[in-house]
Amino acid sequence: MGLPEMWSFMCRFNSFKRTNIILQHLRRSMHMDAAGEVLLERRGCAGVITLNRPKFLNALNLNMIRHIYPQLKNWEQDPETFLIIIKGAGGKAFCSGGDIRVISEAGRANQKIAQDFFREEYRLNNAIGSCQKPYVALIHGITMGGGVGVSVHGQFRVATEKSLFAMPETAIGLFPDVGGGYFLPRLQGKLGYFLALTGFRLKGRDVYAAGIATHFVDSEKLGMLEEDLIALKSPSKENIADVLEAYHTKSKIDQDKSFILEEHMDKINSCFSANTVEQIIENLQQDGSSFALEQLKVINKMSPTSLKITLRQLMEGSSKTLQEVLIMEYRLSQACMGGHDFHEGVRAVLIDKDQSPKWKPANLKEVTEEDLNSYFKSLASNDLKL
Repeated sequence: MGLPEMWSFMCRFNSFKRTNIILQHLRRSMHMDAAGEVLLERRGCAGVITLNRPKFLNALNLNMIRHIYPQLKNWEQDPETFLIIIKGAGGKAFCSGGDIRVISEAGRANQKIAQDFFREEYRLNNAIGSCQKPYVALIHGITMGGGVGVSVHGQFRVATEKSLFAMPETAIGLFPDVGGGYFLPRLQGKLGYFLALTGFRLKGRDVYAAGIATHFVDSEKLGMLEEDLIALKSPSKENIADVLEAYHTKSKIDQDKSFILEEHMDKINSCFSANTVEQIIENLQQDGSSFALEQLKVINKMSPTSLKITLRQLMEGSSKTLQEVLIMEYRLSQACMGGHDFHEGVRAVLIDKDQSPKWKPANLKEVTEEDLNSYFKSLASNDLKL
């Protein structure tokens, strides 16, 4: 074997070795025993789910979903379980989202995990939305993306002064999934459209004021609230609501603070009521206020494809059921896995962290109606059975 042949062989061998290392990493990530990553306990009258990956801000992975879903279904049928509580370990995050770095790596390696993760995550979101038992999410700390999906569709969501909510997906070439197409357009005015397109972060009591949370409790009282809920004897939904309301009423932190977006709601409602992203941008430019120009700067950094997908997703989702929205979002997720921007967004934000994604197409004009329609198209391979 001559030198050129030897060099060619070595390159192929190194490439093969790199691929093998990636696949081994994926298998370890996705097939590791999740027993310690999510804790499922019966305590008093309640089933308690604890997301237990504090070092990873309780990011949701496939094994966690596979443990939670059947247990949720069991508790729903169990006559001795009267409510379900979900919380995050570590105090910093409820759940920062899905483990998208692993999903991106899986998608690039053509692993089935990218299909399984979204399908089973959305099935869990639907199960929470249709759960017959009162479901109480203690959204203390960071609550984004997939963390919103395992909380917002439940009956009760309790925020604290440490809560931090966002749907930042347009910054990574995705869209606000996990039922975002259902709950976002149902927020007051055009607030949901604004949150979806800009990824704006809501903190503390603002999470309640926006309608994401149903109650607000001072974080130092959260442990007592949980104990009081667990100690209830065969509680009805009304009994649970009464306990939550009592804690909510007594909470004093930022009690008199007005909603951070209150003064901007008229602008948000007028600028974000347009039917195209281009028109929203034009509205913001015409408004010309410092708030409008700040949002314009943010939107211009986002994936043009994601922006157009997101606006249409919310417009269509506004008249769909949660199930119908999740079926639509599964189609979108699989189209995004096969596209460029999601993997580029994950690279720029989470892997290389250069915060400089190179979107393709690079501008809104190049994202045609035909391109957009292809993302929403129903195919046998992207059909979700709930």
